Amino acid sequence: MRAAAAIVSLAASVALIVATSACDENGSKSSKVHYGDCDVSGHRGEFHLSPMTAGALTVKTTLPAPGWWNGGDTPASIKSGYEYCMAANIAYRSGLDRVKVENAPFPEVVSGKTEDFDLALAQITITPERSKVADFSPPYLSSTLGVLIRDDEKIDESNIRDVRIGVAEGTTGEEFVKNRLKPTKPVTAFPNDPDMVTALEKGQIDAVVHDTTILLAYPQKREGRVRIVGQYRTDQGYGALYPKGSSNKKELDRVIKQLIDDGTLAKLSAVYLGSAFGQDPAKIPYFTVDGGS
Repeated sequence: MRAAAAIVSLAASVALIVATSACDENGSKSSKVHYGDCDVSGHRGEFHLSPMTAGALTVKTTLPAPGWWNGGDTPASIKSGYEYCMAANIAYRSGLDRVKVENAPFPEVVSGKTEDFDLALAQITITPERSKVADFSPPYLSSTLGVLIRDDEKIDESNIRDVRIGVAEGTTGEEFVKNRLKPTKPVTAFPNDPDMVTALEKGQIDAVVHDTTILLAYPQKREGRVRIVGQYRTDQGYGALYPKGSSNKKELDRVIKQLIDDGTLAKLSAVYLGSAFGQDPAKIPYFTVDGGS
């Protein structure tokens, strides 16, 4: 699925860093670096990377992405969020002093055409096609495809094939709709999420099929004008993307696995995604395709 909340122009990268004192794992006070508003944990410098920029972890993403990258739609505005604080913890445990955020269109992030970054975190679904041009970490979050409609519409799995569907360009949601759902009306691909949801509100399309974890924020932001009526299982997950053949893959995999195993990512999900969603994704009905998932 994809994973970006919007496709915008490339913005200047920025390092976000605030020096302060904090508690380490055993609760003692120590002077250490913080990143934006993120709490970091674990042992500083336990892992060893060869970063693109000395002392910094360079991370590509696609902004805006509320819940994942909080603060705004430019690198300079980001202060928190699930993936930003995930990056902060990776940087801290790797002994790096800052996170260098670079904003890029999602198709560029997953294309394998750029190598000037250490990893990309943009709610990127791991797929065989993408794995041909880039390397991935172990999955850090499972993903499904949600169905967003106008609040006054009645669309479900029985009639969704007969409505106008919007998808995000270059995503697994687009592939799913065109190749598995196979609607009877043309599918419209949008370059960014806000334009897609606006088109839904204006009646230019009837439904949006996109990452559930991204769509969940819109019913709150659009004051009930849209709602999620279902989701499709994909048996896929989000992974950190690395440049193909990255010498840091093994060490970054170890850091991310540690963040999963020690509960750090579960805490980030509760703090940042839970508040962004406003509802439990597990309670959204599951739609099926041809009797399957």
